[in-house]
Amino acid sequence: MRSQVIEVTTGSKERVYDITSECEAFARTQGDGLLHVFVPHATAGVAIIELGAGSDDDLLAALGDLLPADDRWRHAHGSRGHGRSHVMPGLIPPYATIPVISGKLALGTWQSIAIVDLNVDNRERQVRLSFLSD
Repeated sequence: MRSQVIEVTTGSKERVYDITSECEAFARTQGDGLLHVFVPHATAGVAIIELGAGSDDDLLAALGDLLPADDRWRHAHGSRGHGRSHVMPGLIPPYATIPVISGKLALGTWQSIAIVDLNVDNRERQVRLSFLSD
């Protein structure tokens, strides 16, 4: 298995951050197999989603409705509503696995790979890309 860690700066606001190009670059020389994308953070997730057509904003709005940034959370350190960031990976897991065929990600036409980050207190993220060949 081959593995690489990439660094991602998600910034100081809630964000859906596209990592498709980094995943494509890693998979390009690998041949056939599976790309596993993992975010080793308790407050981030990995989503396969259409980006750039409003879906990313819709996802953040839906998460805002499901997980409001208010004072209801028992996990209450950091910025207001920080506890919801720890609940979010229960809905958007911190991993995804994508088939790779001849070095190309077998994503659908409009699918992208994105980091979903509601935690405005942690701007720096690591993402582990692992490739399991057939």
